[in-house]
Amino acid sequence: MKTIDELLAEGVAGKRVFVRADLNVPLDGTTITDDGRIRAVQPTVARLAEAGARVVVASHLGRPKGAPDPAFSLAPAAARLGELLGAEVAFATDTVGESARATVAALTDGRVAVVENLRFNAGETSKDDAERGAFADRLAELADVYVGDGFGAVHRKHASVFDLPARLPHAAGGLIATEVGVLKKLTEDVTRPYAVVLGGSKVSDKLGVIDHLLEKADRILIGGGMAYTFLKAQGHEVGSSLLQEDQIPAVLGYLKRAEEKGVEFVLPVDVVVSPQFPDLKAKTPGNPATVAADAIPAGVMGLDNGPETNKLYASKLADAATVFWNGPMGVFEHPDYAEGTKAVAQALVDSQAFSVVGGGDSAAAVRILGFDESAFGHISTGGGASLEYLEGKTLPGLAALED
Repeated sequence: MKTIDELLAEGVAGKRVFVRADLNVPLDGTTITDDGRIRAVQPTVARLAEAGARVVVASHLGRPKGAPDPAFSLAPAAARLGELLGAEVAFATDTVGESARATVAALTDGRVAVVENLRFNAGETSKDDAERGAFADRLAELADVYVGDGFGAVHRKHASVFDLPARLPHAAGGLIATEVGVLKKLTEDVTRPYAVVLGGSKVSDKLGVIDHLLEKADRILIGGGMAYTFLKAQGHEVGSSLLQEDQIPAVLGYLKRAEEKGVEFVLPVDVVVSPQFPDLKAKTPGNPATVAADAIPAGVMGLDNGPETNKLYASKLADAATVFWNGPMGVFEHPDYAEGTKAVAQALVDSQAFSVVGGGDSAAAVRILGFDESAFGHISTGGGASLEYLEGKTLPGLAALED
């Protein structure tokens, strides 16, 4: 896989360099609520521009239905990228149409443009190879060189991720190189003890990674909405908490395998519950109460780890040498249910472990809760991509960058 250092050494001045970035940032209307992914790709864009390239940045945002939708426009992301670069960034109001062609044609050496959301075009995500390839052909007309740096999308077999690199000389950007290097430390060259913290809403989203990490981790800590399926599998009542009953057989299988392999599985011992899900926009006070994890009453739902669980999890992370954390411990967006997520983040800050925070929600939580990003070993930009890599899957976007 050619690196951006090798590409720059060959020279990019005057060349149109297509950067497949991940600018899929959360928006409140047109306001970006977390610019972490834009900041992550900015160094690659800056290096190319400083070397005299004419940089064309492309990305998806959200899940539009293959047609333009103003709610998913990349215009706010383009403006923010310009602020971070300290230079004006041109914006094309389409992806491969008249505006894109004119905007790219107007670029001079060292300037940057962003084209509109790739997913406004059905060919980007099409499962039909010919349709996807035709869209990749049109994208290729905008560039001389391809740089893949959208790690959050490399697990997708999409036109701009998989098909386009085959049509242009290509290299991996700095962000992808960093992400892959970090993930190898979690899979191939692990320093032990190795602890994994998994949260988020659905256990079904994490089955593959649990299966794979049972062969590698020393202990696995479970929190978030997915914890209640584990508690139910152990025979405990979970009230109206999020529950995937169809996953209970799989969960029981993992608990048995963990015991056989000597992998410590750690579940909450107490949880914070409420009769209703909180209003996240208004941040009105909730109605929290703390109960034992094996005594959740009917009519309430678990929304966070309790204080004893927070102490327990901190103790399980204190001696770890490597930690991978994916998924919040509760509804961290509301202050009444943020303590579990905050406790895990603080435990990683306090430990000497090489800590990797993976997943959009976990990364957002670190920033929203006020932690210094530099206190962690690495904050990943790729939630699903990171998980699939840890599952041992071949990621189409990485395979496409291999020569």
